[in-house]
Amino acid sequence: MATWFRTYYEEEDLWLCFEADEEDWAVRHIELGGEDARPRTAASLKEVLHLRDHADLAAMTRYERRYGILADAPLDGWQDQPGAARITAEEFERLWGEARRVLGGAG
Repeated sequence: MATWFRTYYEEEDLWLCFEADEEDWAVRHIELGGEDARPRTAASLKEVLHLRDHADLAAMTRYERRYGILADAPLDGWQDQPGAARITAEEFERLWGEARRVLGGAG
């Protein structure tokens, strides 16, 4: 079962929002930074795996420049991070859609 949550990194003024699978690995990852919470990252495991299996290094580089880099370690222990809280699937989808719109892609 998926889990949706956010954490806050004060020193970088950065909110991290995740959709995690049942083993606490990131399925989708959003980063929102600064006072205006501008999207910096909106990366998807499904898209990254598709590029890895069907595209070249240049395509992966373009993806990472546009959408950032997906978290690549288990997210266990997120509950102990500053500002950690569960969010609803609907809230995550709203943030995802907005981040993708700002970063230049479809939701």
